[in-house]
Amino acid sequence: MNLQADLTPRLPDGRWALFLDIDGTLLEHAAHPDSVSVSEELRLLVETIEHRLDGALAFITGRSIAAVDHLFDPLKPRIAGLYGLEHRLTPDGQIEAADEPADMAALADEIELELASKAVYVERKGPVLAIHTRAAPHLLVRARELVEAALARLPKGYRVIAGNAGVELMPLEAAKGAAIRRFMQLDPFTGRRPVFLGDDTSDESGFETVNAAGGISIRVKPQGETAARFAIADVASAIAWLEANFSDAEQADRGDLVT
Repeated sequence: MNLQADLTPRLPDGRWALFLDIDGTLLEHAAHPDSVSVSEELRLLVETIEHRLDGALAFITGRSIAAVDHLFDPLKPRIAGLYGLEHRLTPDGQIEAADEPADMAALADEIELELASKAVYVERKGPVLAIHTRAAPHLLVRARELVEAALARLPKGYRVIAGNAGVELMPLEAAKGAAIRRFMQLDPFTGRRPVFLGDDTSDESGFETVNAAGGISIRVKPQGETAARFAIADVASAIAWLEANFSDAEQADRGDLVT
């Protein structure tokens, strides 16, 4: 579906479960993932929404849970990290972590030798390997070639996700849609209608899952085809939309859902 970037849905009253990507959705992308920071206003917004939804809020992100906790400290909400390979199913609860397999570690070492000195950031996230080329866009093609060639050397069960500013190698079970389905089977998400905001190729499985559940799928800064049924122009607009629909729901003019 091709969407226009000025399409901004407004939610009717209902019992909602909110799932949020982080980079490109709540935070602007940076050349290096560690270059971003979370404002006190954003931290407070997340805390407020979580309270208003009786806890039915979860981050669904490619970042590790440890990295997200560092960004949003002291908040520790429910979260699926590494595209669902890591989970924290309750606030401040135990983390189901994922380790780096030996074959992935060896591959990461090789790719770092070739690319890390060329303004490319090779991010090792346990069983996920991410190559960020935002600071060196001319090397995106080479990064994709290296990762795709690596598939033949790894055990079966890995896939490549290519984005506009990088490429990632991850296990097949790393899917945001599966992470959303897991949360929807648990309290306080059960029986609610899901909403998911994301901005990239890796969010598409999440959009598909939410659509199948009769929920609301929203892509930030959409480009080309997407499974999302609605669109928001940019990060600032996404945050404003969250404020209007969830932060001050009793006072905001919520309006009708735009289709």
